[in-house]
Amino acid sequence: MISASDILRGKILIVDDQKTNVLLLERTLLAAGFLSVTSTTKPAEVSELHRVNRYDLILLDIEMPVMDGFVVMSGLKEVEADGYLPVLALTAEPAHKLRALECGAKDFLSKPFDLTEVVMRVKNMLEVRLLHAAARASALLDPLTGLANRRLLSDRMSLALADARRNKSAMAVIYLDLDGFKLVNNTHGHAAGDSLLQMVAKRITAAVREVDTAARLGGDEFAVALWRIEGIGDAERVARKLIETVALPYDLGGVTLSVTTSAGIALYPEHGGDAEALMKRADTALYAAKASGKNAFHVAA
Repeated sequence: MISASDILRGKILIVDDQKTNVLLLERTLLAAGFLSVTSTTKPAEVSELHRVNRYDLILLDIEMPVMDGFVVMSGLKEVEADGYLPVLALTAEPAHKLRALECGAKDFLSKPFDLTEVVMRVKNMLEVRLLHAAARASALLDPLTGLANRRLLSDRMSLALADARRNKSAMAVIYLDLDGFKLVNNTHGHAAGDSLLQMVAKRITAAVREVDTAARLGGDEFAVALWRIEGIGDAERVARKLIETVALPYDLGGVTLSVTTSAGIALYPEHGGDAEALMKRADTALYAAKASGKNAFHVAA
């Protein structure tokens, strides 16, 4: 259920090369009670801003010099894993309205603005966007831990790979498996095992950057996709941090438990050019780490 307060907390980005339009829209939306309104007059920044901030709605001017709104939407499609563009197109040209919708915008506003209409369309679009995000999240998140599931991890890895190709950078996946987790279930019960998995998930999330993706693949298997790293050294540092963090004691209702993890690392482009190849190489490296004594990581050969 999406509430009025959820809608007002939605993250909004205004994109217009005319500062007067930006100020008008900012003041209108803030006065209407929206709490997270930001802006840019530089369309080339939009894709990166959205990749980092994941806006719920982008008010996008179509007619801008150097880079118009159609080019911006093309770039946004590379950021949005499911192709849903949360774009409200802004235009004074009637012919651009249909083209904007064909390019992925979900609605449009005509210039000059009717400010009452602006507020209503923004509220309606945010509600639709938040409903879409909630439905997608329920299908793409692990129900026990709230981490990404295997499907969402694959989507995020594909985006990270596209970003790495475009920027000639590296990305990596770290495959993790808890050591001796079955003993926890056998000794303390499945409820304790589930609680431990939830705690491990929180530690993994806290140990990586917000831009990275932490996932539970099933059972006691986890993975982390790392965006824009310099090379294998960055991935190794993250793997060490994850291993050290997971190994700290856990308090489950007064019972102190300890568990360790083994990890396998695969790096793009050295170890594969797509998500499936990287996961296979990381999985092989993981079992090499377990064979070498556990509580350690191994880099794909």
